[in-house]
Formats: sequence, structure tokens, C-alpha cells
Amino acid sequence: MTEVDQQIERARAAMARISEDYRGQAGATYRAHGKRLKRKATSVGTRLAIICAVDALILLAAGVAGMFIPLGIFGFLAVMLLMAAVTIGIALAPIARAPSEKVLREVDIKALPAKTERWLEAQRPALPAPARGLIDQIGVRLETLSPQLGRLDGREEEAYEVRRLIGEQLPAFVNDYARVPEPLRRVERNGRTPDAELVAGLRLIEQEIADMTARLAQSDLDSLSTRGRFLEIKYRDEAGDR
Repeated sequence: MTEVDQQIERARAAMARISEDYRGQAGATYRAHGKRLKRKATSVGTRLAIICAVDALILLAAGVAGMFIPLGIFGFLAVMLLMAAVTIGIALAPIARAPSEKVLREVDIKALPAKTERWLEAQRPALPAPARGLIDQIGVRLETLSPQLGRLDGREEEAYEVRRLIGEQLPAFVNDYARVPEPLRRVERNGRTPDAELVAGLRLIEQEIADMTARLAQSDLDSLSTRGRFLEIKYRDEAGDR
């Protein structure tokens, strides 16, 4: 193979890696956007259900009261005004706040990925565009990690490592960036801007979460491989004997 051919092969490999990274980031962004829309729809649906339930109770209470005390036109108007006030109050009530850093440090290890993902989602609007894409990818990684933690004892070393990374170091790192004055975030310091520092750190965290997930799944992968070899030896050999 000539030097030109080697350069062409290296260029193709680089383009393939870039394309794969782009597809992975685009897929993560799409999934994260879908989850955000689903959360909004769930919130709206929950509020509507609460409004309907409360208004129904008000009407029921008014009906029962009307059996003993004639409400008249003023009573009817009072009931309508009460229902309107309740409807507006529930509809405009603030959404649930994201968990605090203290909650992330203390929450049960099984609930930590979901809590961390909610915390990150609350920080997302204040981050630069490249970091938002990585936040989406971290959210997908946390979603994949969550089932693994469901079978993990919170006192195991792996649990401590997970908590240190996504419950302590990740929030602290993002908060360090948030405290940098906005005009200085794009000013180079020690060869790198704070924006670039943030992106590089989030990329490392995203990869470390992926590595943690792989390590926690190792026993399951080994078990699957062993069982697969057993099935192959037992039933393929039996089929061959017949």
C-alpha cells in the first residue's frame, strides 16, 4: 500500500469516527428532547387531572350544601368563582424544583441517576451549546446505568464510586463553571477557555459513566457468554448425534 493509499485510509477512518460520534450525539439529543416533551406532557396531564378532581369535589360539596341551605344566585356565583380560582391557582403553580446538591449527596443510590438527570436538566439552559449536547449524552448514560444500580448494595465500593462521580464531582464541576462571570467564559486562560474546560470535563464524565456501566454489567456479560457456550455445546452436539 502506497503512502497515498495509507493517507486515504486514515482519512476514511477519521470520517467514520466523526460520523459515528455525530450519530451518537444526534441520537442522544433526540432522546433527551423526547424525554423533555414527555415530562412536560405528563406535568400538564397531572395538573388537568388535579383540576378536574378538585372542581368535582367543589361541585359535590355545593350540591350537598344545597340540599340543606338554598344557595341562590349568589351561592352559585360563589361556587363558580371558587372553581375558577382553584383552576387558575393549580394551572399557574410552579413546577417541582430540581433536586439540590445536598439531595444528590444523600439520596438512595438507586434513585441517584434520575435525580442527577433532573438536576442537570435544570442547569442546561445556562450552559454553552456544545455542553448541552454532552448533557444530553450524559442523560442517556445515566438512564442506561440506572438498572445496574438497582441491584447494587449502597455500601459497596462501586456504589461509592458512582455517588462520588455523579452525585458529587459532576454537580461541583458544573457549579464551578456557573460561578465564572459570563464575559470571562470565552477568555483563554492557561491555553483553554472555561467553555472548553467545561466541555472537556463533561466528555470525560460521560465516558467514565459508560465505563462504570460496562464494569457493573461484566458479571451479566460473563454469565450470558457462559450460558451461550453451554447451550451451543449441549444442543448443537445433540443435534449432531441425531
